[in-house]
Amino acid sequence: MPSLPTLHRVIKRDLGAGRVLEVARPAGARVGLEPSRYDRALADLGLVDGAGGPLVVDGPPADVPVPEDAADAGVRGGGVRLYVPGARLVSTRQVAGVVEAVGHTVAARGMCCVYGDTGLGKTVAVERALHLLPGRVPVWRAVAGVAPGLPQLRASLCEALGLPSGALPHRAGPASQALTRALVEPGVLFIDDAQRLTPPLLDYQRQLWDAPGCAAALVLCGAGSERALARASALRSRVLTWHQVSRLEPSQVPQTLTLFHPVWAQADPEDLARADEQMARGNFRTWAKITSHVYAARERGPARRVDRELIEQACARLGPYP
Repeated sequence: MPSLPTLHRVIKRDLGAGRVLEVARPAGARVGLEPSRYDRALADLGLVDGAGGPLVVDGPPADVPVPEDAADAGVRGGGVRLYVPGARLVSTRQVAGVVEAVGHTVAARGMCCVYGDTGLGKTVAVERALHLLPGRVPVWRAVAGVAPGLPQLRASLCEALGLPSGALPHRAGPASQALTRALVEPGVLFIDDAQRLTPPLLDYQRQLWDAPGCAAALVLCGAGSERALARASALRSRVLTWHQVSRLEPSQVPQTLTLFHPVWAQADPEDLARADEQMARGNFRTWAKITSHVYAARERGPARRVDRELIEQACARLGPYP
């Protein structure tokens, strides 16, 4: 079995060639509990060369049910709000970076912190990375509540891991023991909005992860999550991968928007650059809202061109705090 560094070299070689890496699995291979085989999670990831290769347009993940009214609600892919019918998720260079960071963390059974400003697509990128994991790798998702206490955190973790959600989370000893037993199985625990967790709650996560036999990777995500972890030195020192999600660069905007929604197909790149400089500033969520207003204007007047005037009208709808 190749070592983790060897797998990294293979992946970098194929990324440089713009190829998606595929690794054949032996017939009858058992779903991996063995440490020597779990690092295949990294090799099995479908990584895209975000630096030089083409952008990738993704529909809803095949294993995520999409409600019948999702198109009208502008919702895609497990609750990602895109604000406009016909929008697609776009795997940008920023998304590819998160995929690689999460993939390395999963392969090493480590901890990862994904952080950056609001609206840059951190959760979308992490969900994309988790979707690309082999089906044999279980993913447990939890969201940190507002001002949670330890009982609330235990309840959230128990629910994410499929443990009894009744009295168990409120019994500290049995709940912690059950969580420790569950995390012996190789998998990924993803906690979104991790910036809401206080140092004692983060230290509780550290204790679970430090328990003998823990085989799970931990992915923490959220705007400001890096500052929250900085206040919990014991857990911070155990973080293997820190990944900051950056804004869209001006040169990325035209192609990304064209793939995001067909309404931008004929837009002048100079008009898009102007709107990005004055309003969106590389924030994908802001561009999704601008797209929604441009789409609505075109629905009211199909003959209208997506020109500077229409884009400025859409931007004006966002108010002073887009």
